Amino acid sequence: MKLSEVKNILQTADAVNFELENGAKVPENFHVTEVGVVTRNFIDCGGTVRNEEVANFQLWNANDFDHRLKPQKLLDIIALSEKVLGMEDLEIEVEYQGETIGRYGLGFNVRSFVLLAKTTNCLAPDKCGIPLEQLQVIATGNACTPGGGGC
Repeated sequence: MKLSEVKNILQTADAVNFELENGAKVPENFHVTEVGVVTRNFIDCGGTVRNEEVANFQLWNANDFDHRLKPQKLLDIIALSEKVLGMEDLEIEVEYQGETIGRYGLGFNVRSFVLLAKTTNCLAPDKCGIPLEQLQVIATGNACTPGGGGC
């Protein structure tokens, strides 16, 4: 989801709610402790230099159980980030604390923003030395099944 989509949703929202894909709710008293731009410059396993840039929201739970982030407040934080950081209409990535800090994509399901699981992938499949058939097995999530040969 792009930043512009988040802003459009917030324009008419009564509340700001987040949940995980499994339906577990982010507690209502969460804070957005960071809104920023994250840039990654890296080389993939095939030697290609890559650059990625995302808008980042960090969610944090505190013990202030009466706290509720209002849509207009989040819009104000986003506007300040756009002005001060020059943040563009980027894809959103959300950081949220689980057993460790998790990075999620963002969706919306009519009532809540949904933290979407992200996965790793080989960005240079033609240079990994893994047969195409096995890459297809890995892509379907069956790589570690008995006889799958991927583990």
